[in-house]
Formats: sequence, structure tokens, C-alpha cells
Amino acid sequence: MSVIRTDKWLVEAYDRPLEICGNLSGLFNGADASMIYDYLLLHGMYTPFTNGEKRIKRLQEKDVWGMVQQEAQFLRDMWEGPDIPIFIFPSDHTNEIIMKEFNGRSGLAFKDKLFLFLSEENEEEEIKSLLTHEYNHVCRLYHYPLQEDSYTLLDTIILEGLAEHAVRERYGEDYLAAWTSLYPDEKVREMWESCFEPNRSIFKSDRKHHQLLYGSSLGHKMAGYAVGYYLVKTYMERHRFTTKELLSTESVQFLL
Repeated sequence: MSVIRTDKWLVEAYDRPLEICGNLSGLFNGADASMIYDYLLLHGMYTPFTNGEKRIKRLQEKDVWGMVQQEAQFLRDMWEGPDIPIFIFPSDHTNEIIMKEFNGRSGLAFKDKLFLFLSEENEEEEIKSLLTHEYNHVCRLYHYPLQEDSYTLLDTIILEGLAEHAVRERYGEDYLAAWTSLYPDEKVREMWESCFEPNRSIFKSDRKHHQLLYGSSLGHKMAGYAVGYYLVKTYMERHRFTTKELLSTESVQFLL
């Protein structure tokens, strides 16, 4: 597993994120630095601000890059996952949702790479639980390979549910995302039956997919995440599987 020493990039060019993102162009099918930066900004990458270099120093003092390297290798061995590059950047301190609801941390996973956006205030267990969630995505995509354009709403919510159950197994309920307990089971089951089950086969390219996943069309934030966690939980309780055993399980099986 390769944790890229992005701290060296940041020390040299913290206030020039486009220059930093230029280093990533080969990983995004030739997209230019501006396109890459805009995309990463949407998912939590930092915007430069005065004395921001101090954030890099604090992350280095915590040996975040070394700690993530060690934990990532452990997870790869445990889940028999792929060897991918991992990129660590500061998170966007101007993003109120990330700062207030996710304690300044965010992640972004692909089948062939992974990004962590971190606050210098994050504790070790917070960083490791985020890595666990995101690398579980990578392993799910690896063990249950589907073309991106064939991903359905059911596939997406199971992906999220599995990842957070991986966090629960490894670090306990104290490190679960807040959306796992936003709603009682009865409410989640109602949302599944009334909204998600009838739309479970819509593709990722459908606008409704995003609206349901984040709950914007329902008035219940993170609704799809909560439903996915519930579906995986009830399936695991019925069949006594671990998340490792479920990495290659077809999404529809979680309904049985």
C-alpha cells in the first residue's frame, strides 16, 4: 500500500493547490488540474488561507502519513484488498457541513485510489475510522466489481452501509458516523419501504439517485446512508456474517 507523501507537496506549494493537483492528472484520465481541484473541493479538500502551513506541520508532528500507511497495510491484509495510492490533504475549514457534522474530516474512494481530507484536530482513532470506511469502499469495488454506469441506488446504499459496519467492527459504536443513528429503525424501515425499495434499481446517473441518497427529496438528511446501514445491520444479524465475508455479496442478497 502506498501512502503518497503529499506533505512534501504541501510544504512546497500549499498556497498553489492547482499546482498540487497537477500531480494527479495521470490518475484522472487526463483531466486538467483545475477540473481535478474543483472535484476534490466538492468532497472536502482545503482552500488556502493565511498561515495554513501550520496545519501541515501539525499533521506531520502527528505522523499522520506514517500512521495511515501502517493502518492501510493492516486493512489490505485483513480484507485481501488492492494496493492503491492514498493521498492526504487538509480539509476545507470553510465547509460548515464537514467541520460541524463530520468533525473536519472527509474522504473520497475510487477503485484505484483514495483521498483523505483531514483537520489537524482529528485524533488518531478518527483518522483510522475514516480510512477504514473509505478503504472498505475500495475493497467492495474490488471484490464486487461493477461498471460505474451500472451502479444502482441499492448498490450505493449497501456500499455505504458495509463501510460503516466495518468501522463498527474495528472501532466500536463511538466512532460511527452520526447518520447511523439519526432515525429509529421503524423510521428507516418506513423510508426503505416507501421510497427506496420502489427506486432501488435507478442508476447513479439519475438525478433521483443523488436526491434519495442524501435525503434532499425526503426532508431527511443522509437518508440513503441510514437505510443502507439498516439493511446491512439486519442482514448481518440474521446470518451472522462479518463485513469481510460480505465484500463480494450481491447487493440484492441483503434484502433476503
